[in-house]
Amino acid sequence: MDLILEYKAQLVAGTLMTIQLALVSLAIALVFGLLGAWAKLSGNRAAQRLAGAYTTVVRGVPDLVLILLVFFGGQVTINWIGYATGLWDYVEISKFIAGAATIGVIFGAYFTETFRGAIMAIPRGQIEAGISCGMPRQLIFRHIIWPQMVRYALPGFTNNWLVQLKTTALVSVIGLQDLVYNAFTAGRSTGQLFTFMAAAFVIYLVLTAISDLGLRALDRRYSRGVMRA
Repeated sequence: MDLILEYKAQLVAGTLMTIQLALVSLAIALVFGLLGAWAKLSGNRAAQRLAGAYTTVVRGVPDLVLILLVFFGGQVTINWIGYATGLWDYVEISKFIAGAATIGVIFGAYFTETFRGAIMAIPRGQIEAGISCGMPRQLIFRHIIWPQMVRYALPGFTNNWLVQLKTTALVSVIGLQDLVYNAFTAGRSTGQLFTFMAAAFVIYLVLTAISDLGLRALDRRYSRGVMRA
């Protein structure tokens, strides 16, 4: 316990970095998920094929491989373009940006299917009723589609978010000083690797418990007036 307190600042900094990474990647994933769901449900065949290719490729490649490809391959590509065009000399990609962007794109594919299924679960008659009442598309989305989409999507969203929170640990392999990286560094320097990995384990459980409580509250809010079987 004394060792944990001694390295408390390092563990807190790593935890905050993990939370920031998870939230930024979640925002990116939500944008990609909504765009992907819109593309799959649109009548545009090109958009449907593009969204289908996106979800198939991303879900078929291991997360760690994509993170390494974006970080190392992206840096090589950007510097090669700079060298070929003479516009810049050397650019080093931010570990945080590379990790957040990659995780966001990865889970955007999962959120695409979650949102698509949620929208398809909304009774078509309700949307047609809004159209027949002369409601513009913005109001239909705001008052009919969005509230029900959130309610139907929450179970899948919860699962995706909790998996995404754990996936942030993979970014430690490219040197981002998140919780896992800092805990591993502290454990290796003190020879008490198990102790610090156990501390990281507990912190992840706490983050998961807080997330679960928040999502349960959100589910209660969007389920008001709904009779459960």
